[in-house]
Amino acid sequence: MTDALPPGSTIGIVGGGQLGRMSAMAAARLGYRAHIFATEASSPASQVSAATTVGAYDDVDALARFARDVDVVTFEFENISAAGLELLAGIKPVRPGPAVLRASQDRVTEKCFINAVGGSTASWAAVNNPDDLASAVAEIGLPSVLKTTRLGYDGRGQAVLRERGDAEAAWERLAPRPLVLEAFVDFACEISVVVARGLDGSVAAFDAVENWHRHHILDLTLAPARISAELAENARATAIRVAAGLGVVGLLAVEMFVDRDGKLLVNELAPRPHNSGHWTIDACPASQFEMHIRAVAGLPLPPATRHSDAVMKNLVGPDDLALWPEILATPGLIPHLYGKAEARPGRKMGHVTRLFPRGALPGEHGVRAVLGVLADGESK
Repeated sequence: MTDALPPGSTIGIVGGGQLGRMSAMAAARLGYRAHIFATEASSPASQVSAATTVGAYDDVDALARFARDVDVVTFEFENISAAGLELLAGIKPVRPGPAVLRASQDRVTEKCFINAVGGSTASWAAVNNPDDLASAVAEIGLPSVLKTTRLGYDGRGQAVLRERGDAEAAWERLAPRPLVLEAFVDFACEISVVVARGLDGSVAAFDAVENWHRHHILDLTLAPARISAELAENARATAIRVAAGLGVVGLLAVEMFVDRDGKLLVNELAPRPHNSGHWTIDACPASQFEMHIRAVAGLPLPPATRHSDAVMKNLVGPDDLALWPEILATPGLIPHLYGKAEARPGRKMGHVTRLFPRGALPGEHGVRAVLGVLADGESK
């Protein structure tokens, strides 16, 4: 542990959202201070941190001032400037490093890397102009999904092409360019694995979980995923292989499809804490956020074990937040709010977790019933 940060050190977190908030809370448990870099002083992460530097993510002076005040830097979302992280890395250690961020920010680079380390993806093609798009549609076929290579999340920045006439309108609408066309996957389920990788190369991977979406936003996570033990272990092994190949120090979330033939297809990478890992706060001795802080601080990683099965439900927008009094009155629901001032439609305001003894996760028709007042709604 010669490279470990001593208690009382300051961990700089670029980004002030809920992932930074929960990372800062985990840092405090381990005796560290958190210093947030965000575009506003009252961000969710700032509310629970020792200090905040306010500035744009490409503000050279603000970034340098922030770096001088911390001992190590990490980030809580990837839609930030890799050039800014390069600047920070010239002053203090940045974990995960800028190279990891660059690989995950661009879908073409990301897919090339996944394929290079032996991971399977849906068929895809880079699209730089309308002629590329026509060729890609002819090669991959329809339906297919046209996506931005950068800055897409929660269903933004993509369009499903079902007929040839859809391509032109999608090309005009989507930005920034270039784009990437992916084969449409008829999947049995969507899963993800969060893996931590330490400064010494040690790894700890949480169990694969099953993710249900609603309006392209994560709605429910079931831990563990209802898949075979062999497939779950293959998913964990894939996540570990990708994290090691990237040289991640910190967390990596690997989102995957399981197709109708039982094949794993890697969809996206996120080198930071992930929404589908929130269940670990309540169901594991060490949450994804503690693992993240331990990794970037150079501490040993404990096993990524769970003591319970869990269902995690996102609270999205004003409709879910309006149910807060009833949520608090529902036995068994463990509530988490993120401190956001405005409950806009589609905005993640918090989450709840429901725990079960290991092996007692409800079947598909019972999952919503255990959520009480939050039981309504359809996911896919």
